Amino acid sequence: MAGFMLGCAIGLTLSPILMSQGGIFGPFVIFGLSGFLWVLVWLSATSSTPDQSPQISKYELEYILNRRQKSFSVETAKPKKVKVIPPFRRLLSKLPTWSLIIANAMHSWGFFIVLSWMPIYFSSVYRVDLRHAAWFSAVPWALMAVMGYFAGLWSDMMIQSGTSVTLTRKIMQCIGFVGPGLCLIGLATAKNPAIGSAWLTLAFGLKSFSHSGFLVNLQEIAPRYSGVLHGISNTAGTLAAIIGTVGAGFFVELVGSFPGFLLLTSLLYFLAAIFYCLFATGERVNFDDPAGCYEVRVPRR
Repeated sequence: MAGFMLGCAIGLTLSPILMSQGGIFGPFVIFGLSGFLWVLVWLSATSSTPDQSPQISKYELEYILNRRQKSFSVETAKPKKVKVIPPFRRLLSKLPTWSLIIANAMHSWGFFIVLSWMPIYFSSVYRVDLRHAAWFSAVPWALMAVMGYFAGLWSDMMIQSGTSVTLTRKIMQCIGFVGPGLCLIGLATAKNPAIGSAWLTLAFGLKSFSHSGFLVNLQEIAPRYSGVLHGISNTAGTLAAIIGTVGAGFFVELVGSFPGFLLLTSLLYFLAAIFYCLFATGERVNFDDPAGCYEVRVPRR
């Protein structure tokens, strides 16, 4: 995810330069061609299995194979029937699933509100000419990339030191929601663009902690159905992003206050953090057994 954010920072910094040299279509042509070049790099660097990779070290390969064998022995200890259709009803009947759905929805709500409306907010409230302020768009993304890497490193260190996976995910997610919520309050009360930009940049940075919270939690609670859960939660996130982005315009038109919508988003951040802390888990959830809830997981070393 850090690479995704860093790419946004680089792209937003280069776009004004490319437009000044090649017109409005300059960034589209350059970035499109870069995508084709990256496909060649991707195809040459990927492989179907770890043992087929020319870049993997012997130690890393042995580690992956040993972990796979341990996981396989646990999975096959109790034979299960292969299901073609995922158990959607059971997936949606568990509160840990809803903690992930709500977390993804709130993450997307806040993300696209900031992405879509902050340029207009700064232009209308602070009279900032964003055509000459590429830093405004690039700096928050750059900080998000750095903080996302730090969050991932910190969460791994916590787990290795003995902190439970559940507590680790909840701490990361609280930072990823409560932090931006507080920053939006600061942004709504900021009196000048410099302070407002600082609050916005900090909100982006703290928001990246969610990548070490709910985003990886999907694979922990349901390894077999992580793709399905990801799809369900992403659907909720997309709907929330649409409602939030469109709703912001209606809210400002009816109430006449954009800071008010920032405060509303801040409140939603806090409520989503509370829900996640109450019902999320880092343990594997048994979605195949109607009577089961959590499975015992082998402690990580």
